[in-house]
Amino acid sequence: MDNPFKLLSIIWHARRPSKITDMQALRNRFWLRKGYDALTFFGTIITRTELEARRLNSKPSSFKNHEMIHLKQAQSLHDSWMLFYIRYLWYIVRALPLNRKMKNAAYLINPFEMEAYRHQHDNSYLERCKDGANEWRFYAKMKPSERLKEYKNSIF
Repeated sequence: MDNPFKLLSIIWHARRPSKITDMQALRNRFWLRKGYDALTFFGTIITRTELEARRLNSKPSSFKNHEMIHLKQAQSLHDSWMLFYIRYLWYIVRALPLNRKMKNAAYLINPFEMEAYRHQHDNSYLERCKDGANEWRFYAKMKPSERLKEYKNSIF
């Protein structure tokens, strides 16, 4: 699925986060930058390779768990993908100046990513998040520079 316009179909047919129990993985190299393996896109996981998509669709993994945490985070934001992406981009933009101090800092200290990386190996975390994953709110209260310090002091 390397057709970039296929993503418009995904948006058009997107369901509320609370209506999704499992996310299907699809290949689309067009939207992924080098160094990134996947992204959650309106209830679908986009990967760089067909092999990775098949692997995510066939068995549980920490990688899939990470993306499913993003689903739970969207549920915690009034069950809205749009609010999730607006906030996600806001946190990236606010932290962009920190990319000079550490490569990909704006991505790595995004509160949503901090929560997802912290719990991606915990297979019971999603079960504990009945009303959505909310730990990102703790990180969001920090200034970007404080999140960077927290990131450097933590092992995700």
